[in-house]
Amino acid sequence: MSIRTRFAPSPTGSLHIGSARTALYCWLFAKKHQGTFILRIEDTDLERSTPQSVQAILDAMQWLELDYQEGPFYQTQRFDRYQQVVQQLLDSGHAYRCYCSKERLEKLRETQLANKQKPRYDNHCRNAGHLEKTDQPFVVRFCNPLIGSVNVEDQVYGTLHFKNQELDDLIIARSDHSPTYNFTVVVDDMDMQITHVIRGDDHINNTPRQINILEALGATPPIYAHLPMILGSDGKRLSKRHGAVDVMQYKDQGYLPDALLNYLVRLGWSHGDQEIFSRDEMMTHFSFTSVNRSPAAFNPEKLLWLNQHYLKTENPAQIAPHLTWHMEKLQLPLDQGPALTELITAQAERAKTLLEMAEKSTFFYQPLNAYDPTVTQKHLTPELAPIFIALSNLFKITDWDKENIHAVIQQVAQAHQYALGKIAQPLRVAVTGNTVSPPIDVTLMLLGKEKVLQRLEKAIDVCMAGNLASN
Repeated sequence: MSIRTRFAPSPTGSLHIGSARTALYCWLFAKKHQGTFILRIEDTDLERSTPQSVQAILDAMQWLELDYQEGPFYQTQRFDRYQQVVQQLLDSGHAYRCYCSKERLEKLRETQLANKQKPRYDNHCRNAGHLEKTDQPFVVRFCNPLIGSVNVEDQVYGTLHFKNQELDDLIIARSDHSPTYNFTVVVDDMDMQITHVIRGDDHINNTPRQINILEALGATPPIYAHLPMILGSDGKRLSKRHGAVDVMQYKDQGYLPDALLNYLVRLGWSHGDQEIFSRDEMMTHFSFTSVNRSPAAFNPEKLLWLNQHYLKTENPAQIAPHLTWHMEKLQLPLDQGPALTELITAQAERAKTLLEMAEKSTFFYQPLNAYDPTVTQKHLTPELAPIFIALSNLFKITDWDKENIHAVIQQVAQAHQYALGKIAQPLRVAVTGNTVSPPIDVTLMLLGKEKVLQRLEKAIDVCMAGNLASN
């Protein structure tokens, strides 16, 4: 059997972090079995679906690099097919027209609630012998079996039993002839030959209804795997109050897609005690037998730790394109500073996100126009002018590398009887305008000799101005 999975988001908003985990599991399972991963946009909710939300989903899938082999398919482009299948069910006696008014249904519901009964359709039109009233609006309902049960061998939750008598005759086409969610899903899964439906456990109650429709159409139901939801740290359903829930917010905040996927795969799945997984390792080890039935709690601190781990251990060449996006958002001229691969190597220990790395690296690419007065008073003092002059003279070396730069700083420190650290920090302020940067020799190397000499000249002027003021 050729494995075929699908990820089927509704474009009523951005891609939620929980939906991203579902997409990842669908993608992993298909990849592991050399199968096909399909993207389907379930956009039949015409009032809430928007082109912007569709694009947000596509952008998130691209950023996460969850490549799909087929799609995206749009349900709104398949309405003719849905109407065809509705008619097929009507012709076979597996569906009927329901003419019940909204008022009748509301009264029925009120009576059932008053009698402490489960609200459900009472099959009034089903029992009326399929009488047609051509002058009245109608919906189409599926004839759910009245006896027996639906048994689902769920890949996560095990065997699930549903009594047919607990399921009412659900609407498959509205009065305007538009199809409903549970019906379109069935037709799509059948036509696209989906073998495994992997989705959140909030869909468990939809599964027996969908299986009954599939069997009425003579189709073999797929294998189902329902995933426990993701909770916030307080044990409640994950929402904006717990932090970012939109996948693309994590891009904006400077997370690497591989770090986010690594974190998501572990929210409900495990492989021994292993915490860090490459994509290939995820594919190799992923199985539903290791998916936990209990909800997983989202921990932003753990994700942040994992992101920095990736910054420190991933090949800088793989990180560079993602950092480029953040640098360009800050409008930094990348041709005016060091190569990003070198920058990543230098800054990885000092940044937890790409955004933080970009913000801490602006001095490499932008002119240093002015110093913070507070920093100046502490570090660019008159007595440092001779130190900076000596450094400036000796920095006119031919080989501008970390070792030679370090040797010059050490030589000046010894000549002026200064501890190396007593020179390093003022020098850092002189060339970066700040007190935080990579090691001073690395910082100077990445800045380049020309920039260092220019900035030292400015720092000398500041120091000398302070000397004049003190006199």
